[in-house]
Amino acid sequence: MKLSLFMMPMHTMGRDYAEALAEDIEQFKLADELGFEEAWIGEHYACEIEQISSPLIFLSFMASQTKRIKLCTGVVALPYYHPAQIASHIALVDHLTQGRLILGIGTGALGSDIEMLGLKGKDRNAMMLESLDLMKRIWTTDAPYDLKGEHWSVTIKDSHWADLGVGPLPKPLQKPYPPMAISVSSPNSSSMRQAVRHDLMPISANFVAGWVVKTHWDTYVDECRKLGKTADGAKWRVARSIYVADTDEEAEAFVKTAGGAYDWYYDYMFQVYARMDAAGLLAPRPDADPATITHQMVRDNFVIYGSVETVSRKILELRSEVGPFETLLMTAHDWTDKAAMRRSMELLATEVMPRVNAALAQAEAA
Repeated sequence: MKLSLFMMPMHTMGRDYAEALAEDIEQFKLADELGFEEAWIGEHYACEIEQISSPLIFLSFMASQTKRIKLCTGVVALPYYHPAQIASHIALVDHLTQGRLILGIGTGALGSDIEMLGLKGKDRNAMMLESLDLMKRIWTTDAPYDLKGEHWSVTIKDSHWADLGVGPLPKPLQKPYPPMAISVSSPNSSSMRQAVRHDLMPISANFVAGWVVKTHWDTYVDECRKLGKTADGAKWRVARSIYVADTDEEAEAFVKTAGGAYDWYYDYMFQVYARMDAAGLLAPRPDADPATITHQMVRDNFVIYGSVETVSRKILELRSEVGPFETLLMTAHDWTDKAAMRRSMELLATEVMPRVNAALAQAEAA
């Protein structure tokens, strides 16, 4: 199992913007130093607590700050851009990262961003798929262009001057284009079927229950069967909140600290889902009454916490419960205690993951 980092990022209200960015940068660098395989960063505009407005700009900066870790968008909301524009940006960043880019795509989900960009009521899923198709065609064909879609067109004919190099759009360093991924969260998500149809790596979100994540794999397997493909856990990434300490008691106290890194996060997510009338997705069991759910219940069920031994066991239990994912995404949380959060990442990378992989190897050999 590979270990990666997923950063929304999400910081408590009132944090200084420069301070929060510095923390995000430091966490990316630490992940690189500890041998994390990938680091993912989200995209949001009109939200005080999630202020990475361009994951591509952030990753371009991180390219010179890191050595080996893959740099990933989690995600770029394709309906927000003209396909030719975002395809050109992606090609540039793929070169700047020296081919370390993984492109996570999505429809966009934050209501304030969608309202700001005039996309309320639009079929953003159709827009995302059309944009994806146009980008692939841009990357795999040459000027002149005459690409037509329902939402966008890419036309460069009259201004194509081949002798002067005018007209061609840039191609990525990775051929034919960077690996691509898509995030999924709802039960039996149609995005899992799109992942199979469009050869996208699925990422199951950390803010849904294990039983929801299990439906993701079941849906993926079902769509692979329908299309005559083989379901491959190596393509599947599962995100979870994880905290490791020297003892179970120390870890529990930290995770359950009122207003702390994990408590605040799941209080926030609980309020978001409640306002969307979707609190049932946070239930530890599918038959739980949404009216009985509290943010503390969500926090205690969603965070994998404990000593090295306990966290190792819980990760293996999660994989046994939901399906054979081969990349675990540790979700970033506020560094309310920098020393403790850095220590948790170090223990996860250097002690937990070797135990997990040794157990997986032993089970495979049995």
